[in-house]
Amino acid sequence: MQKKKTTKKEIKFEIRKPKGIFGNVFFYVFLAFIGYSVLGGFFQSQFDKDERPISEVIKLINQSKVQDIMVSGDNVDVVLRDGTKFSSRKEQAVSFDQILSNNNVDRSKVVGKISVEQRITFDQIISPILMFGLPLILIILIFRQMKGTSGEIFSFGKSRARLFNKDNIKVTFGDVAGSNEAKTELMEIVDFLKNSEKYRKLGARIPKGILLVGPSGVGKTLLAKAVAGEAGVPFYSVAGSEFMEMLVGVGSARARDLFKVAKESQPSLIFIDEIDAIGRQRGMGIGGGHDEREQTLNQILIEMDGFDTRTNVIVIAATNRPDMLDPALIRPGRFDRKITISLPDLTDRQEIIKIHLRGKPYSQDISLEKLAKRTVGFSGADLENMLNEGAILAARENRSEITELDLEEAALKVTIGSERKTLQTDEEKNMTAYHEAGHALVSLNMPDMDPVHRISIVARGGSLGHTSFPPERDRYNETQSRLKSFIATMLGGRAAEEIVFNELTIGASNDIEKATDVARKMVTEYGMSALGPVSFDGDRGNYWLAKELTEAPMYSQEIAAKIDSEIRRIIDEAYAKAKQVLLEKRNFLDLTAKALMEKETITGDEFLAITNA
Repeated sequence: MQKKKTTKKEIKFEIRKPKGIFGNVFFYVFLAFIGYSVLGGFFQSQFDKDERPISEVIKLINQSKVQDIMVSGDNVDVVLRDGTKFSSRKEQAVSFDQILSNNNVDRSKVVGKISVEQRITFDQIISPILMFGLPLILIILIFRQMKGTSGEIFSFGKSRARLFNKDNIKVTFGDVAGSNEAKTELMEIVDFLKNSEKYRKLGARIPKGILLVGPSGVGKTLLAKAVAGEAGVPFYSVAGSEFMEMLVGVGSARARDLFKVAKESQPSLIFIDEIDAIGRQRGMGIGGGHDEREQTLNQILIEMDGFDTRTNVIVIAATNRPDMLDPALIRPGRFDRKITISLPDLTDRQEIIKIHLRGKPYSQDISLEKLAKRTVGFSGADLENMLNEGAILAARENRSEITELDLEEAALKVTIGSERKTLQTDEEKNMTAYHEAGHALVSLNMPDMDPVHRISIVARGGSLGHTSFPPERDRYNETQSRLKSFIATMLGGRAAEEIVFNELTIGASNDIEKATDVARKMVTEYGMSALGPVSFDGDRGNYWLAKELTEAPMYSQEIAAKIDSEIRRIIDEAYAKAKQVLLEKRNFLDLTAKALMEKETITGDEFLAITNA
């Protein structure tokens, strides 16, 4: 057995193509040119040490000062009677005797002899080689290249899916934290791939397609790999955009080839990531949509319809924009089952953090529960990025383990951005301090608001300061009073600027945008206004721009004016409430701004100590 393994390795080594610059023929051609330039110049320089014009040679012959002349090609070597040697060059295709005759020079005036030598020069050797050999080499290289890629010239219709065999996939459900409901449903797929006869005996038909829906970074691709890893079947992974090509018909050809290959290796699993790239609702794009994309979608629908009860191929697709998908794609019989994967809750985040802390030395003072509470709203990808940034910060400070401060800074870096050194005047810093203090103080005095976690006037990302009040727990619903408190908190910074400085700045633009967006949704979607429980948005989804251009609004101009009026009323009431709170607590506003000017950053506990709360 050992000899066979050794022989196989030796054969593999013998047929391996040379790599690197020395395995490239063009490298040797380049060396030939360099050698020609250097050697040709060297040999040429041996005869060009003392070169004179042919006219001087004729003059010296007339004066009977020339002893011998040797003509070799166009080169003329002259030896004078006093022993001086030099060279000259004559015209091409003209003999030396003809030159003497044209200048009325008697050949007998040369004391010695005139000899003609047929010398082969370096130029005469290398020129034919370069003239005929170089094109021949180029032709050979072109044919070799065409031979190597001949299969690719007509391979546009071949699937670009990447195949992962059961030996290549090491991911299982044990490597996926959280998403317990999704894992339970996907375990049925694993059991079917392993024991398909058990279901067929009972007349059960496993879903042809599974649609994984959820925000970016929640682990849809990881779950699909875990299904293949648990089932131990071939896993074909392809992105929706890889079906598209500038050539007409390529997308549908690739879809046919993908399903053909998957059927040949069944039981198998096909995973199409970002299926919305080709599965968008047909006819909804501006200008009628994209014909090539629609043909690709039609081919996928046809292929999935072609699955019979004996076909052991399952299609898993992932998207974070389910409202864009064509109804024919997600109907029963194609993608029968839709599994929604939401952002991880408190328990899930703790499990995800444990997985990503494997192999990382961290301080035992770090509380995973506290860290999970601090990261409400983080996806699995966000948590991984946060822990990686924490490890980088610890390495930058030459520490041997990750500390809680590293993770706190990493969380801010992920959500807001890195610290940046901004040269601000004391006046600008003072206005920023009052702005952030206004946010914090209004939040403290609003019902149902989460406690302040951190206030800072250190510039991060695109902001000059920030006030963070992360949720204490996961929320799956919102109340009208909490939304109004949030709007008032967002406007607290603008209110503080007006009260203290009687001036307004552009720093509140993002706060106003967030407050207006919440107020508009309260009126048009949530029914939390004087207009009553009526939805004015309709089923617009992510096609709002196309529908805005092609469809009339679903309400009259009179209703539109009332919507604007209600939004203004909600904003004005919240702004008035924020100003009232700051006027009543003006001394605490000044104390908080003063502490920020001194320390630049204060914690939630320090803020509560200042306000005696």
